[in-house]
Amino acid sequence: MPKYVIERDIPGAGRLSAQELQAISQKSCSVLGSLGPSIQWLQSYVTGDRIYCVYIAPSEALVREHARQGGFPANRVSEVVTIIDPTTAE
Repeated sequence: MPKYVIERDIPGAGRLSAQELQAISQKSCSVLGSLGPSIQWLQSYVTGDRIYCVYIAPSEALVREHARQGGFPANRVSEVVTIIDPTTAE
């Protein structure tokens, strides 16, 4: 199943409170539940003005549908081609 990195431009994302992040997470999980088990949210990284999310999904279209239903921006959706880490150097 393909893995995607989604860039969400959200001004001030790094200043969102724990409660605001919880509400966003709850909304995301609710939408994921309605879309079914073929799409999974793995994790997200919050930076100053962006949130980078990692999802597993059968298509970019389903990732974008999740964003649409959740009311989240999906400014860039990129399919992960391969993953490297320190063990790649061995």
